[in-house]
Amino acid sequence: MRFPLLFTFSAALAALCAPALANDYPSRPVQVVVAFPAGGSADIVGRTVMQKMSEQVGQQFVVENRTGAGGNIAFQFVAGQKADGYTLLFSTPGIAINPSLYKKVNYKLDDFTPLALIGEAPLVLLADPKSPYKTVHDLVAAGKAKPDTIRFASSGNGSSSHLAMDVLRAQSGMQYVHIPYRGGGPAMMDVMAGRVDVTMLPIAESMPYVRDGRLRSLGQTGSKRSSIAPDMPTIEEAGVKGYSSTTWYMVLGPAGMPKDVVQKLEAQIARAVNTPEVQEKLKATGMTIINGGSEESEAFLKSEYKKWALRIKASGTILE
Repeated sequence: MRFPLLFTFSAALAALCAPALANDYPSRPVQVVVAFPAGGSADIVGRTVMQKMSEQVGQQFVVENRTGAGGNIAFQFVAGQKADGYTLLFSTPGIAINPSLYKKVNYKLDDFTPLALIGEAPLVLLADPKSPYKTVHDLVAAGKAKPDTIRFASSGNGSSSHLAMDVLRAQSGMQYVHIPYRGGGPAMMDVMAGRVDVTMLPIAESMPYVRDGRLRSLGQTGSKRSSIAPDMPTIEEAGVKGYSSTTWYMVLGPAGMPKDVVQKLEAQIARAVNTPEVQEKLKATGMTIINGGSEESEAFLKSEYKKWALRIKASGTILE
């Protein structure tokens, strides 16, 4: 008879201890995975928010860059981790795009717990100032007259850069040759060197080069002009009606995270994003701050998945 009593006592003790353990979260450093290289917009925004999180909770939120396969390496890694809140993902739209874009990915949206939607920002369509492309119209006309002669450098297969350009192709009828790079920095350098013709990159990364004349802006991709570049027209204003494509930033964890850990993270992220210094830094990247919680993030993620599934089907673009 001792064994059942011992089991009952142990189970009761575990039940009593579980909330206490959850209340101590985080009791050690938290790994935050970013799918793109250091120095890019996702890395900058992620480190800004996570540095403030570290200050608030007294534990380190350590950003780790796991690049490759359009974000799939990072997404798959986080999906397979223990759902205890000690491995998080700082994601851009690839997590909603890639299940439709790639022939096969080893994760699905249900493998994640959305925690917070930080905000969104436009990209900029950029050309070498020495190129003949001075407007979106010039580029579209050339892409129609001589299909597949425009060399477009993206920041990687499945990146916001890649898909924003593919939406432009689908809506305008132009054609181009896609050359994926490992990050936006190398793509930008090759545009300035004249080795490729155009790229699309987040506005914060683009503006220093536009301002000093090393790159020419043809238009920004948002539905309205960015506050950090109010003189730069949108691509829709430049003649491609209905065009809009932004990059966004979301924090997620593996599926099945404890509700109280989700609530703690949700509250601490919102608190971090609401601080004046973080707000200032995020707005300087051209971001429209959303600061949405877990439920809003989940609804947004599902809507983005549906939107991109339709766009990708219409474009016919599928990657191995």
